[in-house]
Amino acid sequence: MTQKNTTVRYSLKSIKRKLSRGASKTRADAPEAAPADDDFWKRARIVMPPGKTSVHLRLDSDVFDWFKRQGEGHLTRMNAVLRSYVEAHKE
Repeated sequence: MTQKNTTVRYSLKSIKRKLSRGASKTRADAPEAAPADDDFWKRARIVMPPGKTSVHLRLDSDVFDWFKRQGEGHLTRMNAVLRSYVEAHKE
């Protein structure tokens, strides 16, 4: 039995075009998503896989300062953003 690859990628432009026409993959009877309020973010936990590599990295000062102003764990949050990008672009 062969498995069919069901992954479909859309460009942001094509998604915006579909939305402007009223097209949506969301079922009409799907429950409304609750907005992520401050309490949600206070309880949120970053889950990181084990194994890290120490690197020297040059960043734009304003980007680093923004993450650092968010408080303790800014390097972990920066890593989580990079991980999210990687996961979104894996094939």
